[in-house]
Amino acid sequence: MKQQSLALHETMEVHEMLNLKTVSMTTSKMMEGVVFDQDLKALLEKDVQQSIGAINDLQRLLKKAPKIE
Repeated sequence: MKQQSLALHETMEVHEMLNLKTVSMTTSKMMEGVVFDQDLKALLEKDVQQSIGAINDLQRLLKKAPKIE
């Protein structure tokens, strides 16, 4: 069976989501170092872990993107 690939506009949208998630994860990780409240620090760490999972999923999706030659 032929593997399905993403359309060009879908590839662009996945790239945009990946960029947004990466920036969001980086911001949360940086904020962990300056936050003193332990509850907030725990929420930021949870956000980082969830973002890592989402980034991995988006990267897997991008493997289905068409190759431009």
